Amino acid sequence: MPNVTQLVLSLESKPGVLANIGGILAKAGINIEGLCTGETTGGRGKIRLLVADPVAAEAALKAAKIRCGREEALKLTLENRPGALAEAAQRLAQARINVKCAYATASGAGQAVAVLTVANAQRALAVLGG
Repeated sequence: MPNVTQLVLSLESKPGVLANIGGILAKAGINIEGLCTGETTGGRGKIRLLVADPVAAEAALKAAKIRCGREEALKLTLENRPGALAEAAQRLAQARINVKCAYATASGAGQAVAVLTVANAQRALAVLGG
């Protein structure tokens, strides 16, 4: 259960924004491993990206005049079964660790991957036994 760096972009919410970001990263040969978009506020939306190479992705986005920030997150591998995410989230809740953002996917191999953004990733790792 490693700490990972995800990129955070705050961009105008309009058609084509995600296509543009995806195209910039594709042209730079950077694979998107995870993606989360949120609701818009004041015509802007947040995109969180988990990419194979955050440094190269930042450089590609900067070259395209797109600013992005970084935030630490946890990448959890869970059993693909009912309750697996609930158990991890409950452990964090009991330790009073707030989950600010979460997104997940499951594979056919019996595993699921969840990415959680928390205020203190090191403490969350300790709570989850990582």
